[in-house]
Amino acid sequence: MNLKEYYKKKVVPELKKQFNYKNDLQVPRLEKVVLNAGLGKGLKDASFIETVESTLSRITGQKPLKTKAKKSISNFKIRKGMVIGMKVTLREKRMYDFVEKLIKVTLPRVRDFRGLNLSMLDKNGNLNIGIKEHIAFPEIKADEIEKLHGLEIAIISTAKSKEEGQALFSALGFPFKLEK
Repeated sequence: MNLKEYYKKKVVPELKKQFNYKNDLQVPRLEKVVLNAGLGKGLKDASFIETVESTLSRITGQKPLKTKAKKSISNFKIRKGMVIGMKVTLREKRMYDFVEKLIKVTLPRVRDFRGLNLSMLDKNGNLNIGIKEHIAFPEIKADEIEKLHGLEIAIISTAKSKEEGQALFSALGFPFKLEK
């Protein structure tokens, strides 16, 4: 059973009962997943930019969008229009496939992973995960890597509060740290 079927058959009835919803459409659901990689110190290095682009396209199966600087910042040696990052937005089937891979394969492969902090949830019930090394993803082979880079994964839900978001992500199988 894939994640979308699991959501419809198990998560929706569970959350309906927990929050006393009358309609299935009131239950929070995943809206989109945005992967973001800032170039940081590799701004001037063209090979690093290509590496980040190929990494994101391998992980998501989609070509990343290059984000450009809106204005010049002399302290960081950034000029207006310079490529400073890359992002990919996933929706529907690709989103569910990615989230399932993230929960079952990638997060357990992250070095020193002890669970997700509840502080990663914002007040609107969205989850923001930062990964320091992109080699945790199964599509990336460790022997092909020249430079490591981090990723930020924003999982946007239709939840109205932090509690709804936490209930949704816990029901989907995200491993949260237990509070002491």
